[in-house]
Amino acid sequence: MFFVDTIELAGLGNRSYLAGGAHTAVAVDPPRDLDQVIAAAVRRGVRVSRVVETHIHNDYVSGGLELARVTGAVYLVPAAADVSFERFAVHDGDTVEIDSGLVLRAIATPGHTPHHTSYVLEEAGAAVAVFTGGSLLIGSVGRPDLVEPRLTERLARAQHTSAHRLAEELPDETLVLPTHGFGSFCSSRQAEGGHTTIGKEKSGNPALVQDVDTFVAELLAGLDDVPAYYAHMGPANAAGPAQIDLTPPAVADADAIAARLAAGEWVVDLRSRVAFAEGHVAGSFNFEADGKVATYLAWLIPWGKPVTLLAESPEQLADAQRELVRVGIDRPAAAAVGSPTSWVRDGETPASFPRAAFTDLAKRLGDDDVVVLDVRRDSERAGGHVPGSVHIPVHQLHKRLDDVPAGEVWVHCASGMRAAIAASLLDAAGRKVVAVDDGFAAAVEAGITAVEAGITAVEAGITAVEAGITA
Repeated sequence: MFFVDTIELAGLGNRSYLAGGAHTAVAVDPPRDLDQVIAAAVRRGVRVSRVVETHIHNDYVSGGLELARVTGAVYLVPAAADVSFERFAVHDGDTVEIDSGLVLRAIATPGHTPHHTSYVLEEAGAAVAVFTGGSLLIGSVGRPDLVEPRLTERLARAQHTSAHRLAEELPDETLVLPTHGFGSFCSSRQAEGGHTTIGKEKSGNPALVQDVDTFVAELLAGLDDVPAYYAHMGPANAAGPAQIDLTPPAVADADAIAARLAAGEWVVDLRSRVAFAEGHVAGSFNFEADGKVATYLAWLIPWGKPVTLLAESPEQLADAQRELVRVGIDRPAAAAVGSPTSWVRDGETPASFPRAAFTDLAKRLGDDDVVVLDVRRDSERAGGHVPGSVHIPVHQLHKRLDDVPAGEVWVHCASGMRAAIAASLLDAAGRKVVAVDDGFAAAVEAGITAVEAGITAVEAGITAVEAGITA
């Protein structure tokens, strides 16, 4: 009997896999913090004999090269991938034995990248699962625009062809096990549900139910901005990532924190947005450890800028370090654990700003000194927005602070997490800010959103309070 263990990388929205039999196993698209894979192998009592990459990743630094070195496994990488290290070059149709009666077969599935390869797990000659990386995802496919703009349409068409090849060559009951699609921006849209099969995808995946022209047009029209740090991931993976160091960083006291801020370095507070709003080091930024800290910090920070981490506990700090090495932020310049009272110098007090709900915003809409700032992505705003609001996606805000009009800035997103990041950026720049820590559904319920059709309560001159609407 074969097994497949899933290793969730929730912060990045990806999955890695360990699959094998009674004695040996293969690791598929492993994370850089490879101890998780090793621990999974130990629990199974198997040896990792093969490590495979479906493609050179654009959204995280791979642990494949290091895992192969540590375990002595053969490292399989698509032959067409341009890399600077020795590996076993995989071609379409190649097979490799994983365990007795268990074989991995390569299928070329270009689209997400030109060299993308999927791997079919076969038991006794029958396909039981396929590791699809960034090819066929749950209800979607990997985005085709991460390699070269001039290749995007060609790769989108290749995605359609690759999806059909998988659907035609594999039985309906074959498990589809993608790497992307669980929050990763490598996916053209996000997965609905946690598991799927070839048969299920045949019935609903756009790549399999639409003609190629319709599929390509809709796929390209729906693509959002690419995280800035993606530009650094591919080259790092192609060069061969360095070993990681997860030991605690140097300790920063209040004077050191102040000095780093004065030098223009980034000081990042990992605590919850509620705690940050109540009190923080003036000039620091809030990227919640429980949020998508790796994605958004790596997206916003100027690449290579030293970062000092502030955490409420050693565990929170360690977890954040683990998340950040996955996106190439290898060593914090320094760190401090505790609370703002110990992070500010004698005679100084922590800074703060208020939080609010959409019902509070409804009462202030129309005031001359209120600026509503929407930091969601373009695709989110297209589904509804607060009339008169300024729109600057959070990943652009640090470079566009001067575009925010004068006044008290009420900043919102879809849930509160990105609004907290934006509020901290504005607060650090000396702006008067209110963080709307609320789900956008509450704005809809309060009648303060404009949509594609119809008229909102605000446009009709009715406030949420007058209408008796609560969020």
